[in-house]
Amino acid sequence: MSNIYIGYHFTIEPKELGSEILIAQLGEKAFESFTETEKGISAFVQKDLWDEMILDDIHILQSDEFTIDYTFEEIEQVNWNEEWEKNFEAIDVDGNCHVRAPFHPKTDAEFDIVIEPKMSFGTGHHETTHMMIQHLLEMDVTGMKTLDMGCGTAILAILAEMKGAKPIDAIDIDNWCYLNSIENAERNNCKHITVYEGEAALLTDKKYDLIIANINRNILLNDMQSYVDSLNPGGTLLLSGFYNEDISFIDSSCKEKGLTYVKKLERNNWVSLKYVN
Repeated sequence: MSNIYIGYHFTIEPKELGSEILIAQLGEKAFESFTETEKGISAFVQKDLWDEMILDDIHILQSDEFTIDYTFEEIEQVNWNEEWEKNFEAIDVDGNCHVRAPFHPKTDAEFDIVIEPKMSFGTGHHETTHMMIQHLLEMDVTGMKTLDMGCGTAILAILAEMKGAKPIDAIDIDNWCYLNSIENAERNNCKHITVYEGEAALLTDKKYDLIIANINRNILLNDMQSYVDSLNPGGTLLLSGFYNEDISFIDSSCKEKGLTYVKKLERNNWVSLKYVN
C-alpha cells in the first residue's frame, strides 16, 4: 500500500447528527480515519483503495434533511497525530472543567478530562456537550447511580465520576464510540464506569438517580418512556441534542410521562433541558 491518501473535507448542517451518519456510511467504504472539524468532518482513504465513484452510494449526500458540501485533495504520508493536533483544540467550560487531548498541557481546572477522540464524537466542542457539562458542574451528583446514554467519548460519564457519581453505565450504539469510551474511562482512571454497546433496550429493569441523554430529538422522543421507566423517584433527567424549535415536542413528552421541568440552557440555538421525576 502507498502512503498517499485522498482527504475529503465535508461541511455539514446540522453538524452533529449529520456527522455521525456520514461517518457510519463512509466507514462501510475504505475510509480509515476521520477528524472532527469546526463545520463538519474530514475523512481519509488510501489512494490505492479510492476511485472517483466512492461517494456515489453514500445515501446521506442525497438526503433533503442535511446540507453537505465537500472538497477533496491528495495528501502524502498523513501524520495522524498531526491531524488530531490541527483539528482538536482544548476547551474550557466556565473555568471549572478542562477537556483536552493527551498532547494538550494540563491546566489548574478542578476537573481535568483527557480524551482521545479518534472516530467518535462528544469532544466537548459541540454546544450540546458543553451545556451538559454545565448542568453537571452545577449539580451535586455524589453517590448517584448514573446513565450516560449515547455516550460518544464518555466525557459526561467521566465528569460524573469525577464529581462523585457511582456506579455509572455508559451506552452507545456505535462500536467506535463504545471502544473509545472504554479507552477514555481507563485514561482518566475511572473505576465506576461500565460501557455497553447497544440502545435503549438495554435499560430494561435498570434504575438510575441521574440519566444524561445527549442524542437527537427523534431518538429522545422514541426512547423517552424507557428513560422515565428507568428513573428513580426524585431522579434527574438531563436532555440535549436538539434545537429551540424542538422544545415543545420534548417538553410535551416529558410532562405527559410525569416529569417536572426545572431548567433550560441555550447555546447558539441548541438547547439542553433539565427535568426531575
